[in-house]
Amino acid sequence: MTPAEAVRAARSPRIVRLFGRYMCRYAGRRFHGVRLARGTLPSLPQDRPVVVYSNHPSWWDPAMFIMLARLRFPDRDGYGPMEASALQQYGFMRRIGIFGIETDNPRGAAAFLKISGGLLEDPRTMLWITAEGGFTDARSRPVRLRPGLAHLVRRIPDAVIVPLALEYPFWDERTPEALCRFGTPMVSGAGTVEEWQGRLEAALTDTMDRLSADSMTRDPARFEPLLSGEAGVGGVYDLWRRAKALVRGERFQPQHGRERT
Repeated sequence: MTPAEAVRAARSPRIVRLFGRYMCRYAGRRFHGVRLARGTLPSLPQDRPVVVYSNHPSWWDPAMFIMLARLRFPDRDGYGPMEASALQQYGFMRRIGIFGIETDNPRGAAAFLKISGGLLEDPRTMLWITAEGGFTDARSRPVRLRPGLAHLVRRIPDAVIVPLALEYPFWDERTPEALCRFGTPMVSGAGTVEEWQGRLEAALTDTMDRLSADSMTRDPARFEPLLSGEAGVGGVYDLWRRAKALVRGERFQPQHGRERT
């Protein structure tokens, strides 16, 4: 059994479904809304594997991958790399398609290419990668990606490569928004590692800039709602607002700001 076959065999579709449902409920308690920029959901061919690579502003990023995979790509088999030492603490994540990689050494880089390349031989595969390697503020420029992704997409012919921008801003509520935006898909294959590195970084930068512009408007109408979470400021403030609504004979609206979706 090859390393990729072992990763594929460890993945349980049933546990993937259960964990996806749990993660959606969990995010609903932590965010005011989980939102996708309108018109950016990519149309993906069924006969090609897909690599989604993102910036890495928060530990919530893998959770966003799980929610997007469940809500928008349920027919794809999702996988993703994780630091091997961290995966040892959360061994159950192997059951949802996570595989361990030793970062910052040649052996780990070779394992990443071997496992990822083997998984991408199946056209149903969707590989999700936080390509910056470490946590980085969503406004930081220039965007710098680890070179492993460029090596991978150069080696894999005809895979679809999709940039994904992520942000978690506070708007008008006490809980933040989880925002995402897909960029324009590319097709892997010919080109040098250096050319792919520049192309991948430029595409993700553009996608992040566009999401930033959407985010700063604080306008929910720019986004497709994926999940609705908790609203209101809470505590004494919401208690007072609820009482005022009752006195006026009005229905209490917990949103601190006005929803425009």
